[in-house]
Amino acid sequence: MAKKLMIVLLNTDPAHPEEVVAPLFQATVAAAMAYEVEVVLTGRAAELARINIADTLRPQGDSAKTVHDLIGEAHEAGAIFKICTPTMGVWNEPLIPEIEETVGGAYVISEAMAEGTVTFTY
Repeated sequence: MAKKLMIVLLNTDPAHPEEVVAPLFQATVAAAMAYEVEVVLTGRAAELARINIADTLRPQGDSAKTVHDLIGEAHEAGAIFKICTPTMGVWNEPLIPEIEETVGGAYVISEAMAEGTVTFTY
């Protein structure tokens, strides 16, 4: 039985913040169920780690919750957030404090292939 859930946000476009609700909700629930949960932001989705993006996007229209709020809930439940190194080089802005580590492609591949890990991609 798998003990770890790795969620890779790659194609989740910040222009469509509603796309982030399901994966962040799943991360929150899995962490609350005591699974080890990692969320890796890469590609275009890595922009969600930028404080000025995460604090302004509202994925559910007029909801008071921002993307950063949803990330905070998942993090509070125990999910660990990481960002891929190559995507960080394109902007020079502060990241949300929930980002715990910078990782490369080899890390993502080795973790996704590890026994006991289930990987979801969005």
